[in-house]
Amino acid sequence: MHSHGIRGFIKEYSYLFWWIRESEKENINLNALVESVLCIKKLFKLVGIEKVAEIFYQDINRERVNYYPEVVNFFNLYFKKNV
Repeated sequence: MHSHGIRGFIKEYSYLFWWIRESEKENINLNALVESVLCIKKLFKLVGIEKVAEIFYQDINRERVNYYPEVVNFFNLYFKKNV
Protein backbone atom coordinates (compact mmCIF):
# COMPACT_ATOMS: atom_id res chain seq x y z
CA MET A 1 0.00 0.00 0.00
CA HIS A 2 1.36 3.41 -0.94
CA SER A 3 1.60 6.37 1.42
CA HIS A 4 -1.14 8.99 1.53
CA GLY A 5 1.06 11.36 -0.50
CA ILE A 6 1.69 8.82 -3.28
CA ARG A 7 -2.00 7.92 -3.44
CA GLY A 8 -2.84 11.63 -3.70
CA PHE A 9 -0.32 12.07 -6.51
CA ILE A 10 -1.73 9.08 -8.39
CA LYS A 11 -5.26 10.41 -7.97
CA GLU A 12 -4.32 13.96 -9.06
CA TYR A 13 -2.38 12.73 -12.11
CA SER A 14 -4.50 9.69 -12.85
CA TYR A 15 -4.50 10.53 -16.56
CA LEU A 16 -0.76 9.76 -16.73
CA PHE A 17 -1.57 6.11 -16.13
CA TRP A 18 -4.20 5.71 -18.82
CA TRP A 19 -3.31 2.05 -19.43
CA ILE A 20 -4.12 1.01 -15.86
CA ARG A 21 -7.69 0.30 -14.79
CA GLU A 22 -9.02 3.00 -12.49
CA SER A 23 -9.63 0.47 -9.72
CA GLU A 24 -5.98 -0.68 -9.86
CA LYS A 25 -4.19 2.68 -10.05
CA GLU A 26 -3.57 2.97 -6.31
CA ASN A 27 -1.55 -0.26 -6.55
CA ILE A 28 0.72 0.89 -9.39
CA ASN A 29 4.26 -0.37 -9.07
CA LEU A 30 6.53 2.48 -7.94
CA ASN A 31 9.02 1.69 -10.72
CA ALA A 32 6.28 2.14 -13.33
CA LEU A 33 5.15 5.34 -11.63
CA VAL A 34 8.62 6.88 -11.71
CA GLU A 35 9.42 5.71 -15.23
CA SER A 36 6.18 7.07 -16.68
CA VAL A 37 6.56 10.51 -15.16
CA LEU A 38 10.26 10.88 -15.95
CA CYS A 39 9.97 9.77 -19.59
CA ILE A 40 7.22 12.26 -20.35
CA LYS A 41 8.95 15.11 -18.50
CA LYS A 42 12.26 14.40 -20.23
CA LEU A 43 10.67 14.36 -23.68
CA PHE A 44 8.89 17.66 -23.06
CA LYS A 45 12.13 19.19 -21.81
CA LEU A 46 14.16 17.95 -24.79
CA VAL A 47 11.69 18.75 -27.55
CA GLY A 48 9.34 21.25 -25.96
CA ILE A 49 5.74 20.58 -25.06
CA GLU A 50 4.45 22.77 -27.89
CA LYS A 51 6.44 20.80 -30.50
CA VAL A 52 5.32 17.47 -29.03
CA ALA A 53 1.71 18.64 -29.16
CA GLU A 54 2.14 19.83 -32.76
CA ILE A 55 3.55 16.45 -33.83
CA PHE A 56 0.83 14.59 -31.92
CA TYR A 57 -1.96 16.57 -33.58
CA GLN A 58 -0.43 16.03 -37.02
CA ASP A 59 -0.24 12.30 -36.36
CA ILE A 60 -3.81 11.90 -35.13
CA ASN A 61 -5.16 13.76 -38.16
CA ARG A 62 -3.68 11.31 -40.64
CA GLU A 63 -5.68 8.64 -42.36
CA ARG A 64 -3.96 5.89 -40.35
CA VAL A 65 -3.49 6.57 -36.65
CA ASN A 66 -1.14 4.33 -34.66
CA TYR A 67 -2.17 5.56 -31.22
CA TYR A 68 -4.69 3.68 -29.13
CA PRO A 69 -7.91 5.66 -28.54
CA GLU A 70 -7.04 5.92 -24.83
CA VAL A 71 -3.69 7.53 -25.73
CA VAL A 72 -5.37 10.02 -28.05
CA ASN A 73 -7.88 10.91 -25.36
CA PHE A 74 -5.20 11.26 -22.69
CA PHE A 75 -2.95 13.55 -24.73
CA ASN A 76 -5.88 15.60 -26.04
CA LEU A 77 -6.81 16.33 -22.43
CA TYR A 78 -3.21 16.90 -21.39
CA PHE A 79 -2.32 19.29 -24.20
CA LYS A 80 -5.57 21.24 -23.86
CA LYS A 81 -4.66 21.82 -20.22
CA ASN A 82 -0.92 22.46 -20.61
CA VAL A 83 -0.20 24.00 -24.02
